[in-house]
Amino acid sequence: MSETSWVLSSLARDLHVDRFKIDDDDVKGTPRGWSVRKRTLRGGRRDGVDVIEIDNGAVEITVVPSRGMGVWQVTSGDDRLGWQAPIRGPIHPREVNLGEPGGLGWLDGFDELLVRCGLESNGAPEFDKDGRLQYPLHGKIANQPSDEVTVAVDRDAGEIRVSGVVDEARFHFLKVRLHATLVTRFGESGFRVQDQVENLSASPAEVQMLYHFNVGVPLLDAGSQLVAPSSVVVPRNAHAAEGIGSYSDYRAEEAGYEEQVYFHHMHTAGDGQTRVLLKNAHSAAGVSLLYDAKKLPCFSQWKNTTAVVDGYVTGIEPGTNFPNPRTYEGKQGRVLKLAGGGRETLGLGVEWHRDAASVKSAETAVSKLRAGRAAEVFKSPQKGWCSDA
Repeated sequence: MSETSWVLSSLARDLHVDRFKIDDDDVKGTPRGWSVRKRTLRGGRRDGVDVIEIDNGAVEITVVPSRGMGVWQVTSGDDRLGWQAPIRGPIHPREVNLGEPGGLGWLDGFDELLVRCGLESNGAPEFDKDGRLQYPLHGKIANQPSDEVTVAVDRDAGEIRVSGVVDEARFHFLKVRLHATLVTRFGESGFRVQDQVENLSASPAEVQMLYHFNVGVPLLDAGSQLVAPSSVVVPRNAHAAEGIGSYSDYRAEEAGYEEQVYFHHMHTAGDGQTRVLLKNAHSAAGVSLLYDAKKLPCFSQWKNTTAVVDGYVTGIEPGTNFPNPRTYEGKQGRVLKLAGGGRETLGLGVEWHRDAASVKSAETAVSKLRAGRAAEVFKSPQKGWCSDA
């Protein structure tokens, strides 16, 4: 066999490994200079959070099994792909009150590069007619700990994989399971997320998924640009509509900036694959997301260029739906329907562009998807797209 694996956590085996480390000395026939380490953070609101740090020889990727298998950051030396949140995380889920009355408790733990939103819902908070919270902001899965965690190294494929199993289940209600895997090759500046959502119930279920990918300084700067093969662009609300003429461009930090959100549909290749690129002002660095737009047809662009200390960041977010309230999205049919015991695969790829040549190559790939077609850009929110339209 070319694969060697280690179980770090398993409820079925009553197993939890506190500290773990492997490197090229432990798996013969692999390149030099890689390692995988698992440790538990201590102190403050992150006390007890498990992290897995994957050094593939080019970049170090930090996965957080305690927080739905999210990706906290990617680093290479002093360079970092992520953002500077005003909190000091990763935050333990016990410190995040998803049921707080305003529905915004999710924000107390939000500081990841990549956080999954879902699975029952992934949009804005929603309340019943009596004002009681029905669906909290961005759902629950990001604040659920992984029950099973495995690390694997495949010599023939040249890959490191970290997998986790995360349940979102409640008696009498939704019972779904996320099988989450992060895959990276030795020496690459990126990774792939390979997810499978399983309905644990014998009855049908509806789920949603939003991949909330967040970038701030140093990559995001004044003059940064979203380069995307958009076919349609719609502002989420009247405030976003005020900036529709420059939706793809980013400004310098501005204290008190009010966030703006734009909804996109993307042109794709014949197989449904597409790519979006976020690049810095000088086209010297960037990051691409690659994904199947047949499975993730809705793309949200969140611009939050407030002061850096307050969270200067943009979110580029492929999803099964737009992050409107759950009931509204359900009426539009933007849910993933699973039969009893059914499964669906989702995911995306991430490429971190470290030089101008790599950025240019990604821009060329986006240009091919556009094929000379201009986006249809609406100047106001549209019915069927925006809950407030």
